[in-house]
Amino acid sequence: MPLFFDIKRYSIHDGPGIRITIFMKGCPLSCIWCHNPEGVSPHKQKMYARKKCIGCERCVEICPEQALTLSSDGIKSDHNRCVLCGECIRICPTTALEMSGNEYTLDYLIREIEKERIFMDHSGGGVTFSGGEPLLFPDTLSDLLLRCKSIGVHRAVDTSLYAKKETVATIMNEIDLFLVDLKHIGAERHRQFCGVTNELILNNLQMIAAAGKDFMIRIPLIGGINADEENLARTAGFLAALTWERKMITLLPFHEAADVKYEKSGAKYNPDNIPMTKPTCEQLQRSMEIFSQHGFHTTIGG
Repeated sequence: MPLFFDIKRYSIHDGPGIRITIFMKGCPLSCIWCHNPEGVSPHKQKMYARKKCIGCERCVEICPEQALTLSSDGIKSDHNRCVLCGECIRICPTTALEMSGNEYTLDYLIREIEKERIFMDHSGGGVTFSGGEPLLFPDTLSDLLLRCKSIGVHRAVDTSLYAKKETVATIMNEIDLFLVDLKHIGAERHRQFCGVTNELILNNLQMIAAAGKDFMIRIPLIGGINADEENLARTAGFLAALTWERKMITLLPFHEAADVKYEKSGAKYNPDNIPMTKPTCEQLQRSMEIFSQHGFHTTIGG
């Protein structure tokens, strides 16, 4: 059973209508701009927000493994001693310490989904399974999707499509909508920025299109990475060749709001200092023009 790192209610950017989005922990990609770094590892992680810490040392005192100390830089964890028991998190009065990675039963998740039915039914919404990468956990995902189908809930999966062909073939028969995050059309550039090449992703996208499955494309638009006209034109050409009825693309302008999350997890954001910038108004306008020229309805944000 995978871990889950967030449940977001009243979501309006993860598919049609008002939705509940459930985030599964673990991802095979390592995108240098990732806005959910706590979702990359499939394991539990202790998070620490230095700005919230008041230095009370309650966590130090209660730790059964003596894995915590208070330094001039805040609370330090000895990861060789820490067993992630959660006692320090339970006692912290300011929530400076948090645990990323929760164990939920299928019954619990279905109950949480059903609590949102009134909003789903009135808005044409549903549930979206996101991550991380939900396709890393096909058995659990399949069970959840089938349970949601049995109670009449619209089902979407937010995915990079970096998964075995057999996994995608199974899941696509159990959902209503794929939200496909497309990073870069170039295989080597994709490997450079995301840690893996994109042949599997593009092949899976062609497969779901050929099968007539409904999908939307979401592109994180990043200056210095994929906002150049060559990449956008190649991407638009590839997508235009697919059998695709919806023809909807959402551009997600890059921002650096995730650096706080990296600090909390003890990781360094963009350690190689690869240049990344928020796309300019001109780049956004030109991006929309390129996709519009290929017959796509394009929106920004969400």
